[in-house]
Amino acid sequence: MSSNGSSGQHTSVDRQTLLSLDHIRAVLIRLEDTIVFDLIERAQYAHNPPMYAPGAFKELREKENWEASWVEWFLKETEAAHAKVRRFDTPDEYPFTPIEQLPKAILPPLTYPDVLFKAAVVNANSRIWSWYRDDVVPAITRKHGLQADDGQYGSAATRDVEVLSAVSRRIHFGMFVSESKFQSSPADFIEPIRARDRVKLEALITKPAVEAALLVRLAEKAKVYGQDLDTLLAAGKQGTAKIDTEEVVRIYRERIIPETKVVEVDYLLKRLEGLSEEEVANLANRR
Repeated sequence: MSSNGSSGQHTSVDRQTLLSLDHIRAVLIRLEDTIVFDLIERAQYAHNPPMYAPGAFKELREKENWEASWVEWFLKETEAAHAKVRRFDTPDEYPFTPIEQLPKAILPPLTYPDVLFKAAVVNANSRIWSWYRDDVVPAITRKHGLQADDGQYGSAATRDVEVLSAVSRRIHFGMFVSESKFQSSPADFIEPIRARDRVKLEALITKPAVEAALLVRLAEKAKVYGQDLDTLLAAGKQGTAKIDTEEVVRIYRERIIPETKVVEVDYLLKRLEGLSEEEVANLANRR
């Protein structure tokens, strides 16, 4: 997948590296750290329900002509700045704001290797936003008890944007997983793709042992990163938890992993679109 234009600079990373399972695994593990830290940071503020309600801020209606929610406006403003430095030209970044509402990049385009099958690229951000707003935020801020609203709308929205961006990248990176596995054995995928067999496709890309190990690793990270280490070191005992470890694991188990699989399967279902019978046959015969 390449950026707009053909006269820009070329990246130094090649297609084979980007699709290697070792590279993909390293990226996903780094994103675990990012997501855990970002969730911890967001959990330090109250739920603040008005931030997620369309039209709740008269200041946005009057000064910005904005009818959607505070966080969606904050996303749009942040993503506008990022778009100018070509963040969304890369094949693993997808904005929550419709791309046509974002400015063009100021920097010249970078040309990326054709990693993903263009016709198969999907964007799950509308679903991510929905369950993040309705499930994740209430779950990680529940410890505030009766203090449902602390008025820290700017600080909390900053953390929301960080969490959403990291979660989105992690989920959409699933397309790299799908493409890598498809390229390693195209013949295994062609029949279930043509049969629209989501169950078979999910089975081809799922490694239960890997998922189990991920959740164990995630629980340890949430437990360690979420402690007050000053208290731990000074008193020699476990510090106060900054986030509920079980909630972090649940978010991955019930939200991030299933959403990633949906993206992976949706991508595969489109993987043969536009190919001729000869091209599909060549894929089937590849060894």
